[in-house]
Amino acid sequence: MSGFKEERLMQVLLAPQISEKATYIADKNEQVIFRVASDATKPEVKAAVELLFKVEVKAVQVSNVKGKQKRFGKMMGRRKGWKKAYVCLKPGQEINFAAGE
Repeated sequence: MSGFKEERLMQVLLAPQISEKATYIADKNEQVIFRVASDATKPEVKAAVELLFKVEVKAVQVSNVKGKQKRFGKMMGRRKGWKKAYVCLKPGQEINFAAGE
């Protein structure tokens, strides 16, 4: 295993991002989208996915999602920003969330 502590890797992945866009990307590019900790790095995300799902990861792309502006009466507020990771799996690998592993 790479030089990361297992405790840290368990905290990196927060949730799979399940949406129409995520499903389309999963079918087309063999990628899975995860919501990750905002201080997570690409190598940490790769190690965490390989540890938790026992699959081989080819590449990881991350993007920061800005929080939306919302109104609370007269006041303007902002939701928290978050980070998502596009995890590209090696050919023949797959993660099935519907099967309830």
